[in-house]
Amino acid sequence: MSEPIALRLEAVAGRIRAAAAACGRHADSVRLVAVAKTFPPEAVRMAAAAGAQDIGENYIQEARDKYAALQPLPLRWHFIGRLQTNKARTAVRIFELIHTVDSVKLGRELDRCAGRIAKLQKVLVQVNVAGEAAKSGVAPEQAPALVRELSRFEHIAVKGLMTLPPFFDDPQRVRPIFAALRQLSERIREAAPAGVEMQELSMGMTGDFEAAIAEGATLVRIGTAIFGERA
Repeated sequence: MSEPIALRLEAVAGRIRAAAAACGRHADSVRLVAVAKTFPPEAVRMAAAAGAQDIGENYIQEARDKYAALQPLPLRWHFIGRLQTNKARTAVRIFELIHTVDSVKLGRELDRCAGRIAKLQKVLVQVNVAGEAAKSGVAPEQAPALVRELSRFEHIAVKGLMTLPPFFDDPQRVRPIFAALRQLSERIREAAPAGVEMQELSMGMTGDFEAAIAEGATLVRIGTAIFGERA
């Protein structure tokens, strides 16, 4: 892509507004997370200057370097990659929302690290809706129990669910995955423990975010359509 980041960002924002309107939702009910993995701090700076407020990162070391380079820009940082427990300390210092919690073990370590800095760490439970062996996330039938266990930690706030669906050329083929995550969220919400709000659905990327919005996504994670193809 040769267009400036600002133009691509505005095009994506317009598509989000149109997708929300098409299903009777307000555009403000969907937040764009600009996924900047492998792109340099200057690319994030340009996106921020064009209005991006939420930045997604997949790798802790890369995120730490960018976070330091981009202070004091008022950005909200999201972790959307696989998180190892030994990186939890760094994660809670950088990220407002961690999308990929899939075990009590990880939740316990995040709680411990967040407690040390008196922070309430917002998290999403990652659900492997399609049951793909190569992807992280709990099975849908295990998600309610994990949410209950995480709700017991003093320094964690469960805000919703996240999924990484299979790739299909036709985004409409992904809609049943997104619908299943929304339905699971609704079931959990009905019996949610105290402190669990289930207000966020993180689903949808460059190739399928409009289908995700139609099924209730509140956070769409878009990189290529904003920053271009990765090397």
